[in-house]
Amino acid sequence: MLDKKLINTSDAAKPVGAYPHARRVGNLLFLSGIGPRSAADNSIPGLEIDARGNFVDFDFEAQVHAVFKNVDGVLKASGADWNNLIDVTVFLVNMKRDFNTFNKIYAEYFKDTQACRTTVEINSLPTPIALELKCIAYIE
Repeated sequence: MLDKKLINTSDAAKPVGAYPHARRVGNLLFLSGIGPRSAADNSIPGLEIDARGNFVDFDFEAQVHAVFKNVDGVLKASGADWNNLIDVTVFLVNMKRDFNTFNKIYAEYFKDTQACRTTVEINSLPTPIALELKCIAYIE
């Protein structure tokens, strides 16, 4: 029987639903979708919204760095790090606007990891964020 363990951490934003930050099954670690919301106060880095919900200020780079900070927090809470990642799925709400910027920042974090990656464009995410990552890692 495989060992199964739920992982939650205060080093990443709380999930917006009834699911853990990650789940380890045997040597595989599955991270739930992780966005850029702040673990400290649930704010969205790089995003200012007016009273009507319209974007006043938007900084995609800040959101990318915040997503990676949250992924790092979940990995560390799971006893893993970037080098354990084997597969990353990226969800962007605007591929044309954000792909090149994402790719540039991704290369800074993943230059030695060389995880497999799939990037898809989606219509929206549950909160007004521009991206989310779904990751799988291998832990010995």
